[in-house]
Amino acid sequence: MIRPTQRAVVLAACGLLFALVPLWLGSSFWSLYLVYLIAFGSLLALDLLRAPAPPRVPVQWTLPPMLYIGASDPLSITIDAPRLQVTLLIDAGDEISPMKSLAASVVGATTIDIPLTPLRRGSVEIATLWLSWRGPLGLLERITKRSIGESIPILPNVRAVRTAALALFRQNALMAGLRTERYLGDGSEFDALREFSPGLDHRTIDWKASARHRKLLNRQFRAERNHQVIVAVDTGHLMREPVDGIPKLDHAINAGLLLSYVCLRGGDRVGMYGFAARPGAYAAPTSGVGSIQRLQHMAARLDYSPDETNFTLGLAELSSRVRRRSLIVLMTDFTDTVTAELLLDNIGRLSQKHLVVFVCLRDPLLYSGHARDPETILDVHEAVVTRDIVRDRDLVIRKLRRLGVRCIDTEPKRFSAELLSTYLEIRQRELVG
Repeated sequence: MIRPTQRAVVLAACGLLFALVPLWLGSSFWSLYLVYLIAFGSLLALDLLRAPAPPRVPVQWTLPPMLYIGASDPLSITIDAPRLQVTLLIDAGDEISPMKSLAASVVGATTIDIPLTPLRRGSVEIATLWLSWRGPLGLLERITKRSIGESIPILPNVRAVRTAALALFRQNALMAGLRTERYLGDGSEFDALREFSPGLDHRTIDWKASARHRKLLNRQFRAERNHQVIVAVDTGHLMREPVDGIPKLDHAINAGLLLSYVCLRGGDRVGMYGFAARPGAYAAPTSGVGSIQRLQHMAARLDYSPDETNFTLGLAELSSRVRRRSLIVLMTDFTDTVTAELLLDNIGRLSQKHLVVFVCLRDPLLYSGHARDPETILDVHEAVVTRDIVRDRDLVIRKLRRLGVRCIDTEPKRFSAELLSTYLEIRQRELVG
């Protein structure tokens, strides 16, 4: 397709002045307009001939094998042309952020990366690549399209999970129960008998063993392993709300996978459970780092539900499936007091048998509006509403803590760190066993 540029339209409009010259100077000057039309047409023809035709501009593309929530991956476009100013635009689905046209200079074989940023899990179709370039005079623009027609799966951000996990495993806080060497006094699981030395706790002396060996021996302990951890994820309509451009559900899945990886590295057994209006997928707890692949595939199948979450049905089903005392990490959200009351009742029953960690994600916009001083009537209205919501959330959190539930209510940037910190504290204090 060929279309005139804004410069060509302006030059064509200027030709109207030459058409009016005979009215001012006499009919003998009519030839000036004819000369202008010939000159203008010649410039258009020259610009069209100098602009390379689409078949002379080979284009190749390389799609990323998959996209990850919370990260951008490039779609690489390679264009081979002597010298060209090209504008590119991708026609893709709504699952990725809307893309603006991208201008680039091409000299020879040039590769241009177009970032693809997914908004939700699933699959996105990259349908068409549009390209446009102008002639050397900038009067005409050639527009062409290349059909791509390929789909890219969008998965939970497992790359971020691996990176964060590797960084965390360099910290001493994760030493208990992860390495062969044990720290004195860590845990309650018996490890070995060692000769007593000054400075050790006298309560660890094994008097019977000392009598047999005729020297003081004390017991060395290590952190208990093989705990059972269940990551329960609410997939209801409240978890579809985006925070920092990503749905709350995907924030929860990313943090849950990171926690699962750390737990599996520590020798614990990890399972996953999804629920909304009805109980969803369930992965029974297993051990070994290789189990993270199974959890990743299950997390990728947790879909965004438009229904309201049924906590009674969902948590009752979880309680019936998990017989052994476990650490249950419940990732959910709530707004109204009716939902909160049902949530409190069911978590209270669940916490009688299991250790429950309640995890919800704050919306930074909500809390920034709560802290801002109102200046207009609209600001006063927003402040009243947001302060009521914040007050109700704080009230529910306090009630949960009185039930013995550990609560995490924080912003996205601190979400994973606080979840792992809570898990490490529970593990070191051995509150699950």
